[in-house]
Amino acid sequence: MKLLIITQKVDLQDDNLGFFHRWIEKFAENLEEVFVICLSKGKENLPFNVKVFSLGKEKKYPKIFQLFLLQKYLLEILPKVDGVFFHMCPIYVICSFFLTKIFRKKMILWYAHKSVGWKLKIAQKMVDVILTTSRESCRLKNREKIKILGHGIDTDLFSPTKDKKDRLQNEIKLFSAGRITPIKDLNTLIDALEILVKEKGIKNILLEIAGTPLTKKEKEYFKTLLKKIKQKNLQHYIKFLGGVPYKEMPKLYQSCDIFLNLSHTGSTDKVVLEGMSCEVPVLTCNEAFYEILPQRYIFEKNNPQDLAKKIIEILHTTKRDKNLREVVIKNHNLDNLIKKIILEFKK
Repeated sequence: MKLLIITQKVDLQDDNLGFFHRWIEKFAENLEEVFVICLSKGKENLPFNVKVFSLGKEKKYPKIFQLFLLQKYLLEILPKVDGVFFHMCPIYVICSFFLTKIFRKKMILWYAHKSVGWKLKIAQKMVDVILTTSRESCRLKNREKIKILGHGIDTDLFSPTKDKKDRLQNEIKLFSAGRITPIKDLNTLIDALEILVKEKGIKNILLEIAGTPLTKKEKEYFKTLLKKIKQKNLQHYIKFLGGVPYKEMPKLYQSCDIFLNLSHTGSTDKVVLEGMSCEVPVLTCNEAFYEILPQRYIFEKNNPQDLAKKIIEILHTTKRDKNLREVVIKNHNLDNLIKKIILEFKK
């Protein structure tokens, strides 16, 4: 079987989309040939049976030229493949629909976000199936084409370790990861840290945050966070790591005591599952995890007091939790997910 994948970016070192490189590798292990059309291409190290075609965003090609290139590549590739897998962006479905239907290829969209815009509604009518991680991760009212498969976490890469040599003795390390944007609610996290340091007297604590702001609005938000940290005199307790390449993420999970996720996206955030796969205690307010995690790992949204309380409880009672990893292996394993996706193309 041969497959065309259309995605945003192919780049091992990208801190946001670097994980998809591993997805492509897994597709290649299970397929005769894989063709990838991406908006932008960076560093890659893919198997011999994968061919990558960039639309040239990294070269600053204008959007109209990117659209022309997409049609050109579709004409070349569609006759050779059995189907098209679209990753996350419904606009790719819309722009590819005409030629894909002419060649009568099956169209499957992977979508995991609570946002339901006009592009997704149109794409739903065009594709054969929409695959997602959980019910909350695709909130279209018409659920006829939606199938829930779980997430795809590389449990070999994200695995537990006892090595914590990169920290100071007796230091408590908290970790959070994700794009720096208001929907991730880092304000509540900063307020909770202030409670731990100033009210509870926990001075041997460090909060590491991996991620970058991308848009102008997000960069302004980041500036307000830095200002708030300075006003609260918490500079010595918080460290922003910037964008961290995907392959370097496991050691950050492995070296922390608790992973914190304050996302309000409502979808099954993969960073929580990555932490769970490393057997790290996690704390989240994301409703997508209400039925996945025990209550001790859930805190109330916008409530720094509750978050601080839950952090203290976990520090006193929980070190590593093997049950968290078992949940990921059973329901969100990348190997199993790729096989399920391929099976959808064979139906």
